[in-house]
Amino acid sequence: MTIKIVMDTDPGIDDAAALTMALNDPQIEVKLITSVAGNVTVDKTTKNAQKIVRFFNKNVPVAAGAKQPLIKEFEDAARIHGESGMPGYDFPEDLPKPLDKSAVEALRDTIMSSDEKITLVPTGSYTNIGLLFSEYPEVKDHIERIVAMGGSLGKGNMTSAAEFNVFTDPDAAKIMYQSGVPITMVGLDITMKALITPASLSKLETMNETGKMLHDIIIHDGDNSDKGIAMHDVNTIFYLLHPEAIKTTPMWVDIVTDGPAIGETVGDIRGAYHDGKTNAEVCVDIDAQAFNDWFLDEVAAIAKP
Repeated sequence: MTIKIVMDTDPGIDDAAALTMALNDPQIEVKLITSVAGNVTVDKTTKNAQKIVRFFNKNVPVAAGAKQPLIKEFEDAARIHGESGMPGYDFPEDLPKPLDKSAVEALRDTIMSSDEKITLVPTGSYTNIGLLFSEYPEVKDHIERIVAMGGSLGKGNMTSAAEFNVFTDPDAAKIMYQSGVPITMVGLDITMKALITPASLSKLETMNETGKMLHDIIIHDGDNSDKGIAMHDVNTIFYLLHPEAIKTTPMWVDIVTDGPAIGETVGDIRGAYHDGKTNAEVCVDIDAQAFNDWFLDEVAAIAKP
């Protein structure tokens, strides 16, 4: 059985890598890609999503989404992903046009018209999801689950407390986590362990055209160290395909929406404050070597049309 998903994304280098895996793995069917302001502005994230779709000649619709967070002032991550969001490779410019409808309308229509429940995979800020659940709450019964990149039980990467995706629009994150839809939180607790190692990166360059494309954009990622480069968003796809390689713990997650800890995901790790209730499966550990092996195997199997 294929997993039917919608990617809600803000490409972004690691988003582009996640899209690459999702669009090409035979176990996944991408029904729709929606863009959102996050790593860069929404006009750029939309164009970057279109570039990846065009690169692989896939017939997957792209819908442009929210230009800014629900309440908070927009702050991008161009310092990490570059001004374009996806530098380093010359993509085709004859791009497909985005849908005439907004991301929220496209999400509603895709979810409600599907003969199977859809899995939502947000890898940017959750503004589109927050708007969708606020305007069309009936869609929640037609969603299988949400596998969301974002959050952290420990320190953040935007502030000492907050991870970037949640920090960008904490009010939307709060709506999503209070929605009642099953959520898997794929946060920094695993994405900072599952780095693409220098050895893996060096293999990409000469593997095939997909590997070269990924290599050329990944080396521009500012989220790097001597140990490797964080491919945060790719972990959502790895989880969908190989949940056995990731340890999760059920808990209640609250979102801080103001003050110095704005954007923090507060996990009730002791189960002490919500009468034993949980609203998320939180990823807490990962087989980093299995992640690297899978990443290379996926790329090796992609024959660019």
